[in-house]
Amino acid sequence: MKYCSTRGKEKGLSFKDVLFSGYAKDGGLYMPEVIPKLNETEVKEWSTHSYPELVYLISRKFISEEEIPSHALKDIINGSLKRFRTPKIIEIERLEGGLNIVELFHGTTLAFKDLALSVVGGLLDFFLKENSEHVTVLIGTSGDTGSAAIESVRGRESIDIVVLLPHGRCTHIQELQMTTVIEDNVHVYCVDGTSDELDEPIKRCFADEEFVAKHRLISINSINWGRIMAQVAHYFYTYYQLCSFVGQPLKVVVPTGAAGNITGKLFSEHS
Repeated sequence: MKYCSTRGKEKGLSFKDVLFSGYAKDGGLYMPEVIPKLNETEVKEWSTHSYPELVYLISRKFISEEEIPSHALKDIINGSLKRFRTPKIIEIERLEGGLNIVELFHGTTLAFKDLALSVVGGLLDFFLKENSEHVTVLIGTSGDTGSAAIESVRGRESIDIVVLLPHGRCTHIQELQMTTVIEDNVHVYCVDGTSDELDEPIKRCFADEEFVAKHRLISINSINWGRIMAQVAHYFYTYYQLCSFVGQPLKVVVPTGAAGNITGKLFSEHS
């Protein structure tokens, strides 16, 4: 699988290339050059798998065997999801009138972002250890992204993380989640201003190619393809749990901010 920019000026990139990138150099977003299509046999066979197994099967469609061998990819995914509070990873609460709530909050920080970021942390660590490399993750947060990102990389020797949070604008529990992690690779700073205001210096940092290269800066915000890929599994798993046969229609309502999660839904729909 190769990747390209949505603006068309970059093509032929590897999964590793886009995992370690934010925006494309032409200002676009990185996406697969083609959307893998599942045949009828695959769609039916996948219905028997657990959530971690579905994450693996989906990831295998987007990551070549040459980049990450199957045994290593399975280990990454299983290791990344082992800290969830329920063995199913995702629970579904069935209400009256055909309404169901998909519970994506059973991760370490109680945020849905744990699901994708935990996998991204494992993928980053695999590539970095493979080449004895080190990077620094730089993010600004208004709450759940910061704590989920910290948990995904805490204790990893190959990754440092710098988190900026707006003073007094996160919930108390979110501040505690970020500021009480005692790890050598975790660096958290409160700053004045809103989350939108702190985005500006971060954007300037990433716009300085020399600065980024010198400090090996990367971002794992909602546009990172690794996060979108991992979120495709939410919708396959939910569909299989709620529908009695393949082809049965299912309506999904998604509360969304940056639209990363619902982008995963679109990929699941067109696969």
